Amino acid sequence: MRESIDRLDAQFADLHARSLDLIARLPPARLYAKPNGSADSFGEQILRSAAVVEQGFGGLTANLWDDPFEWTLPETLSDPAKVREYLDEVEVTRRSAFASFESDDDLSKEIMTPAGSTQLLPFLLDTLRRARHHHERAEIIYKLRKD
Repeated sequence: MRESIDRLDAQFADLHARSLDLIARLPPARLYAKPNGSADSFGEQILRSAAVVEQGFGGLTANLWDDPFEWTLPETLSDPAKVREYLDEVEVTRRSAFASFESDDDLSKEIMTPAGSTQLLPFLLDTLRRARHHHERAEIIYKLRKD
């Protein structure tokens, strides 16, 4: 059975869809605009959210645990189309990892990360939590920029 895996998969997919929706609704000129008092922009937070997912699932699928900081800079992903393309690439990596999970029993398997050994379920939950954190910050900035 894959009930827990499917629920987690759906939560990551929802996060991806919500990110794409926000990008589609935000005027391109506001992608990296910083509202008064904010250290970050909407675009930076959306990229951080996706980078958390990329780092986690890139680690699981290809043992590439690198922080995607260098290729997720606003200078590199300078417009909404490039950001969407990056988000879609991350989603492909994430889907590949979920396709490799055979049953909910896989969630109790030990995996090796740069931080050491952990079980898959806590790793996935932490990845989701951190990605949501950045996404929620992006939503707040989106609302500030919208007003």
